[in-house]
Amino acid sequence: MRIVHVFVHVKADCVEAFEAASIENARMSVREPGIARFDVIQQADDPTRFVLAEVYRTAEDPARHKNTPHYAKWRDTVADMMAEPRSAVNYQNVWPGEDGWNTSNV
Repeated sequence: MRIVHVFVHVKADCVEAFEAASIENARMSVREPGIARFDVIQQADDPTRFVLAEVYRTAEDPARHKNTPHYAKWRDTVADMMAEPRSAVNYQNVWPGEDGWNTSNV
């Protein structure tokens, strides 16, 4: 599995619009067969900071995700909302194993 945390800092006046666009993207993303989870998380003490926690089944699935229409729509919609360029860190799961991830779609 491939786990990606995308760190996003948005402009203060764009928080609600970013959140709405990201939730829409997440709802579509969890329908992809290669995605086990796609969470939108907002920092408690700074509402302009978000983490997108994405869990992919294979190393190839992030690239597949980036070729979907809903990702392209999200990317283009939020591009001008960023206070700084977003960054990402890739992880591998240790525990639970692949069978332990919640795979039900929300």
